[in-house]
Amino acid sequence: MLLGHEDRNDQVADPKLAAWRAEEQHPFSGWDLSHIYDRWTEEHPPWSYADLAREALRGARSAVDLGTGGGERLSALADVFPERMFATEAYDPNVEIARARLAPLGVTVVQYTSADVVGGALPFADGSLDAVLDRHESYDAREVARVLAPGGRFVTQQVDGRDKPDLLERFGLTPALPEVTLGPFVAAAERAELIIDRAEEWWGESAFTDVGALVYYVKATRTVPDFSVARYEPVLRALDAELSASGALRFRCGQFVLVARKPRA
Repeated sequence: MLLGHEDRNDQVADPKLAAWRAEEQHPFSGWDLSHIYDRWTEEHPPWSYADLAREALRGARSAVDLGTGGGERLSALADVFPERMFATEAYDPNVEIARARLAPLGVTVVQYTSADVVGGALPFADGSLDAVLDRHESYDAREVARVLAPGGRFVTQQVDGRDKPDLLERFGLTPALPEVTLGPFVAAAERAELIIDRAEEWWGESAFTDVGALVYYVKATRTVPDFSVARYEPVLRALDAELSASGALRFRCGQFVLVARKPRA
């Protein structure tokens, strides 16, 4: 992109602003945030989603990963893939990324339509899957129960809908999905006649050591839906001053995990 004379002057006069604008434009694909791993850390919950997913896949003959993103997480489980492994993805830009990564591993990527909080119909036959995995994707518990075979297992980890309320507050926002909490998800699974094996929520800390990393994060994850550096420059200036004084910007982050199974006939 060619810069006009005024843009070049802005960058010379204010290198921080130029750096934030560069982060705003930095490419993002799949669900890969590795660009900021050296400037952003997040505490981990007491469970390992990868271990729970791996356990569910062992012994399965068929399984699906809902909302696979670019297939980054699923590909790491290739050593325990069942004979028939599927993945779904609703976000158009991610579908080809997922296929490129997962097809060589024998995974069939299915594009489908999902929705916030409650996902759409799953493109699988009744009782056709031994395991359903879901990391941060919306779903309908009734659909999960429908596609699971008797004895089949369901593992989901979700971001709590009240995640990072203190970060949102800085941008004049409140959590968009406060109803996304463990309790309603457990209740929905029970109404779908799934047996709950584990249900746990957790709160920890997410820390940014650079405002540019925060710019990239809120833009890539759409945490702030209308985000632009130009629109929120005063907020970013205030955050930068806070970071200079404290060494890091720290926010509360929340997740929960649910592990369930379909009763055997």
